[in-house]
Formats: sequence, C-alpha cells, structure tokens
Amino acid sequence: MEYLYIGIIALIIIVLLLFFLMKNGKQPRKPSNLFMLGMTLVVFGIIFINAGRLISYSFFGVAVLLSIIDIIRIHKNKERSI
Repeated sequence: MEYLYIGIIALIIIVLLLFFLMKNGKQPRKPSNLFMLGMTLVVFGIIFINAGRLISYSFFGVAVLLSIIDIIRIHKNKERSI
C-alpha cells in the first residue's frame, strides 16, 4: 500500500515539474504522447511493485523503449527541418 502513495507522490512531482517548465519565460515544446505514456508506465511500475518484479520491471522496460523511440523520432524530425 505504501508503494501506491509513492506512485502518487511521483505523479504529483512530474505534474509540478511540467507546470513549472511551462510557466517559465521560454516556451518549451509540448511533451509528446509517447513521453506522457512512458511517465504513466513508470508510475505504474512503482505502484505495482508488490505485484511482482516481472510486472513492475516490464512497465519500466516498456517506458524505456518508448523513451528511446521518442528520442529517435524527435531527432529525425530535427534533421528534416534543417
């Protein structure tokens, strides 16, 4: 049950970080859908850590894969725009 609270706290911290980044003087780019899905999977990995390591680590692994795909996609879009 305490992992549920840790997951909720992690989600609140992520939302606050995004809020302060958007509030800053510069206009950062909007987080992509893959980024948001990856962060959600990380929070699920924290919440379901009691369900078993396989389930929890699977959430973390999928989140890392989505992050890598998002980085490659953004890098390719930057190369095309140049």
